[in-house]
Amino acid sequence: MATARKTTAAPTLTDPVSPDLKRFLRALADEREADPTGQAGKKMAREAASIATYREGVTAASAGTWTLGDLTVNRMGFGAMRLTANPDGTPSDRDRAITVLRRAVELGVNHIDTAAFYFSALRSANELINRTLSPYPDDLVIVTKVGPGRDPSGTWLPLARPDQLRGQVEENLRQLGRDHLDVVNLRQHGLDSIAEHFGALAELRAAGLIRHLGISNVRAPHLAQAQQLAPVVCVQNPYGLDHRRETDDFLRLCGEQGVAFVPFFAIAGARREAGGVAGGDTDAVLTVARRHGATPAQVRLAWTLHRGPHVLAIPGTGDPDHLVDNVAAGALRLSAADLALLDPVHPT
Repeated sequence: MATARKTTAAPTLTDPVSPDLKRFLRALADEREADPTGQAGKKMAREAASIATYREGVTAASAGTWTLGDLTVNRMGFGAMRLTANPDGTPSDRDRAITVLRRAVELGVNHIDTAAFYFSALRSANELINRTLSPYPDDLVIVTKVGPGRDPSGTWLPLARPDQLRGQVEENLRQLGRDHLDVVNLRQHGLDSIAEHFGALAELRAAGLIRHLGISNVRAPHLAQAQQLAPVVCVQNPYGLDHRRETDDFLRLCGEQGVAFVPFFAIAGARREAGGVAGGDTDAVLTVARRHGATPAQVRLAWTLHRGPHVLAIPGTGDPDHLVDNVAAGALRLSAADLALLDPVHPT
């Protein structure tokens, strides 16, 4: 069974405080103005000091590591979906997207999640990754996914048939400029059995096109079906603080079997990751954020990582400042009191 191990490298960073953190500090400043006793001002000073702690000298390695098969990754990774488009759907700025990718690797991110169907009218996530990071660092693990597909106009297609999966794998190979893919997730939708689809990918793994396999958007029976055919190194499912607890048993099962659990939409949870920051946070999330001088989004990421050493985070952003904040969340250690306060937010 794979086990997590910690790393310690943490070069000093010099990033300015991000817009999210500036807004957070302004809220504390408003609180101080409304508080004639000065207690809020003292609290703001403590929070400002904490902000420096969670931004300066923090890399993705601060979250610890996990092994996907024989590939060791930092538990704080990066999701490439939002590199290609702005929240309003317009194509992203190419130079900014390239800056985000380069900065991610500089910050120690060595686990990037992508897909051939991550594209906008002018941008392709795979193409951006290839042009920016190739030749790839030796320790960089690129995880892609197949099953869903879009035509050139962006219209979603039906789930690929088993005989179409090879074409999707080859499309990722071409776009990424690779002769094999590190990890490929089968993302299913509406299937009671994934055996035929996963079996097709197992054949491609045996042929050397894929190194390791994972599954996505699945339930426990799907994991059992896949494991009858080939090893499964990861499960990628929607999960976060405000997702229902019914997923918790599956998360624990993955840990018991040495399978990484990789949540997507961990920041915004059931609201999705629109806009890059969570909105409408509860008093509990805001209280824990103030305790640590962190943003609510950082608290949500830290809570996710606290669910087990096999849980990996892949928050996505097209904003260099949000990237730094997300990576810094890997150094945030929530106390037992913090977790108890957040527990009611995790619905039954």
